[in-house]
Amino acid sequence: MARRIAFFDCFSGASGDMILSAMVDAGVEIEALRSELDKLHLPGWRLEADRVARQGLAGTHVRVMVDDNHPPERRLADIEEMIQTSALAGSVQERALSIFRALGEAEATVHGVPVEQVHFHEVGAIDALIDIVGASVGFELLGIDRAYASSLPVGLGSVKTAHGPLPLPAPATLALATRAKAPLRPAGTEVELVTPTGAAILTTCAEFTQPPLVVEKVGTGFGTRELPWPNVLRLWLGTPVEDGLEDGEVTII
Repeated sequence: MARRIAFFDCFSGASGDMILSAMVDAGVEIEALRSELDKLHLPGWRLEADRVARQGLAGTHVRVMVDDNHPPERRLADIEEMIQTSALAGSVQERALSIFRALGEAEATVHGVPVEQVHFHEVGAIDALIDIVGASVGFELLGIDRAYASSLPVGLGSVKTAHGPLPLPAPATLALATRAKAPLRPAGTEVELVTPTGAAILTTCAEFTQPPLVVEKVGTGFGTRELPWPNVLRLWLGTPVEDGLEDGEVTII
């Protein structure tokens, strides 16, 4: 069976909901996704997927609707326990745990505290839990064996957080990109285009290079923010280009 690879084309950045939206647009059934996420036994949320067309492009926008406007703060250990005691497949658990651990370590570096003392505020909210675990489920449902990503566009300015205004890129986003040696490109805007959740998913699960591949399907995921350009992340799905050469092999004619 041919291997399936994915390329995340981060035209307008990356966030958890954009990644999830692109996966749904690429073929993840929303009911299957809801069914898997229900295994977290996490109350107070629902998942909505809408077909949208903006600025000449059509795609999907997935929204996490949260009933509780004041989600509790969570430590990494709380999130790990929630995932590990769920009925999710082992591979999904492993991927989601890796993403949250990377995020926790980035927050610990930024704030200068042990990772055990990190409180997840924005990223510990229900919507981020759904985004990260949902993306982990999406990798499985789409049969992705290996993932790649483009460079990440980043703006300057500031972003509102639980700690007050912080510079862009958000410190955790920058820490994650630094750790993964992810290529960043200036976006010429004062808007947050790459969120910590989006950065955590991509820096944990993808390699930052564009692979040769035969594209079979493209999923277009819209973000919530409306911008002067299409606020989309495109997910290319396909198979590797088979050239008959192994890595590092040179043929001389």
